This record gives sequence, structure tokens and C-alpha cells, in this order.
Amino acid sequence: MSCFLSSSSLGRKLVMSLSGCFLVLFILFHMTMNVVAIISEDGYNAICEFLGANWYALLGTAILAFGVLVHFVYAFILTIQNRRARGNVRYEITVKEKGVDWASKNMLVLGIIIVLGLLLHLVNFWAKMQLVEILGTEPASGVELIRSTFSCPVYVVIYLVWFVALWFHLTHGVWSMFQTVGWANDTWYPRLKCIANIVATIVFLGFASVVLYFFFINL
Repeated sequence: MSCFLSSSSLGRKLVMSLSGCFLVLFILFHMTMNVVAIISEDGYNAICEFLGANWYALLGTAILAFGVLVHFVYAFILTIQNRRARGNVRYEITVKEKGVDWASKNMLVLGIIIVLGLLLHLVNFWAKMQLVEILGTEPASGVELIRSTFSCPVYVVIYLVWFVALWFHLTHGVWSMFQTVGWANDTWYPRLKCIANIVATIVFLGFASVVLYFFFINL
């Protein structure tokens, strides 16, 4: 089984789909958690405290980090494999849209942008909250970190670019997860594409609303 998942093309795509599904669920949770900061600052700080240096939060962080690593590594392997086999076509797509699906041809580039944004996000938030708590220091207030970070227009632009890249990545990635298990036929493709666009848009609007809300209240 492990050989199938690591050496065969179908096995690698299955790993990509499973890790991608896990990451989409986490992104939806994280987006919902962030929106709470707009509704109730005390509520958001309570969630941050709950997800501090507790054993369950640390276990979740470790699993999440592993999921991101697996997804990125397998994406890189599949991209190299597909380029060697078919030139510039990066993903096998059994059903194609009319025109060019830009996101499907630039998933690795979008993924790199997302990873770079994630690293910046870890420096801005995780390192000042959960990490310092692990090291025995009082963590920063979650709301105050959001407020101070997004009082800077440069960070606002960077994060919005990050969210746009995430939107494009999800519009292809969400339906591609189902394609791997054979659901993207002529009937299901438009439905799955619509679902992918809805999920990606909800994620984008949720994250962007937090950034813009705290930017404008700081003016």
C-alpha cells in the first residue's frame, strides 16, 4: 500500500486529494475562527486561548504541518512527473473547460505563493502566540496582533495577494480532489466546478473581510 501511494501516479494523486481535503477543512475552520474577531473580540481571544499550548492544539499543529508538507512535496513530484510526460501540461484533466483553465496550469506556482504567505503568517501570528507559550512566555493578544498587523497597508496588500492565490488554488484543487476518485465526468464536472468556486469564494471573502475590517477601523 505504501509503495502504491509513493511510486504510482494514481497513488500520488490520491495522497494529494486526501491531504488537500484535510487542508481545505482546516482552512474553512481557520477562516470561520478569524471571522469571530469581527463579531466578538473577546470571543476570538477565548478561541486563541483554547488553541494555545494545550496538548490537543499542539497535536493538531503537528498534524497540520505534516499535511502541508505532504501536500507540497507530492505536488512538486507530480508536477515534475507530468512535465516530463506531457511537456507543459501539469495535471491530467479528463474533462476540460472551454478556453484555458489558468489555475490548473499554475498550481505549483500558486502553491509556492501560498506557502510563502503561510511562512509570513507563522512569523506574524503563530510565533507570537502558540510558540512563545510553548517557550514559557505570555502569548500576545490575538485581536491586538490582528489590529497591529493590518494597520500596515503593506501587510494588507500582501495578505490580499495571498488570498487571491488561495482562491485560484482552491477553484481548481477542490474539484480536482473529486476528479481523482472518478467523479469529474460530463455530468458532475460543472457541478463540482461550481462547488469549488463557491468554497474558494467563501474562504476568500472570510479572510479578506477580517483584513479589511481591521485596516479600516485603524484609519
